[in-house]
Amino acid sequence: MLRLAGAWFDVIENAVRQVGMSCANAELTSQFKVTGIKMMRFPMRKKANVVRLSAGLALAVSLVLAGCGKPQASAPKKAATPVGVVVVKTQKLSVTTELPGRTSPYQIAEVRPQVGGILQQRLFKEGSDVKAGQTLYQIDPAIYKAAHDSAQASLAKAEAGLQTLRLKTDRYRELVKISAVSRQDADDADAALKQAEADVAANKAAVETARINLDYTRIASPISGRIGISTVTPGALLTASQAVALTTVQTLDPIYVDVVQPSAELMSMKRALAAGLLKRAGSDAVKVKLLLEDNSTYALEGVLEFSDVTVDQGTGTVTLRAVFPNPRHDLLPGMFVRAILEQGVNEQGILVPQQGVTHDARGQATALVLGKDGTVEQRVLKLGDAAGDKWVVKSGLNAGDQLIVDGLQKVKPGAPAQAVPMADAASAVTAAKP
Repeated sequence: MLRLAGAWFDVIENAVRQVGMSCANAELTSQFKVTGIKMMRFPMRKKANVVRLSAGLALAVSLVLAGCGKPQASAPKKAATPVGVVVVKTQKLSVTTELPGRTSPYQIAEVRPQVGGILQQRLFKEGSDVKAGQTLYQIDPAIYKAAHDSAQASLAKAEAGLQTLRLKTDRYRELVKISAVSRQDADDADAALKQAEADVAANKAAVETARINLDYTRIASPISGRIGISTVTPGALLTASQAVALTTVQTLDPIYVDVVQPSAELMSMKRALAAGLLKRAGSDAVKVKLLLEDNSTYALEGVLEFSDVTVDQGTGTVTLRAVFPNPRHDLLPGMFVRAILEQGVNEQGILVPQQGVTHDARGQATALVLGKDGTVEQRVLKLGDAAGDKWVVKSGLNAGDQLIVDGLQKVKPGAPAQAVPMADAASAVTAAKP
């Protein structure tokens, strides 16, 4: 009888083991084994005990099978994190280029003497505005006035001799007709008259030269503008066309701004315009804005006047020149500035808030985008210039993308997220904290 019970137990245990291999309820299987072992310890002296043993084993098997039929509880899903998003939209953007440059005067004139002499007076205030033709210096005119007077006297003498020869020639012309004088005498009189006329013309030129030299003793400003410091003082000996300038006059209104642009950028911009990716800003001259050394914006706009036709071999840049009005003389020659040139219009431009753009360890601009399936994606962006508190995005984002701008620290690529209005994003993120 004992052998029969042991064999029956082995059969049932093998069956349970086969079921337990596909059953996740290992605890019930182990309970079956324990129950069976305990029942095997009962005394097997009577047939009734065998019946009880069989019933107990059958009950244990039913418990194991029932446990296998129950589904195992799954782990709870992670709740989607609320994040603030901005829907990316395309818009018309002005394509601008920021270039470094320096200011230079619209006109500049170095004042030098054209005659030599002792400087008598300086007739201007340094740093003041002067007009074209205004007297700046006065050289001692004594010797030049004397030379002018001498030339005038020589001219008067020549003119007097001319008058006598003209009357003599007229008489000889009448007398030669009646053979009262020889033909040779008449010809000599004509020649003497022409020589006297030439002498008069030469003396007139000498008078004009002396007058010009006398006027040069009064050194005048060749242009209108602001005058600089004087390098000489009264009493100094000046020489004609000396190397050192007496002073410098510069026209500051308007004023030039010379900037340089890499030739590669210029070629890229031309290709974009030719391909239709950019449209020209208009038929008028290109507008230029100016940023000063303290990062403030100059109040008045300028226009691009011309672009140089030669590329600098040393730097690979092209010089551009803009003209700015400067009525208050805020811009001075030699100032370092940054010019912002409007070079075209992008009809499909994208602007995104700067708070939604970060940079990785390699310096690449990245952004987190909420996909259509509710998971977070990371995009690598190519940025353009900054426009206020926004970035111009050249590539990496498309119209309709949901850019995450709030709650960036709470999510990572692949994580579930839920888009909420920007106004409610901060409070939602706070409420989601455990």
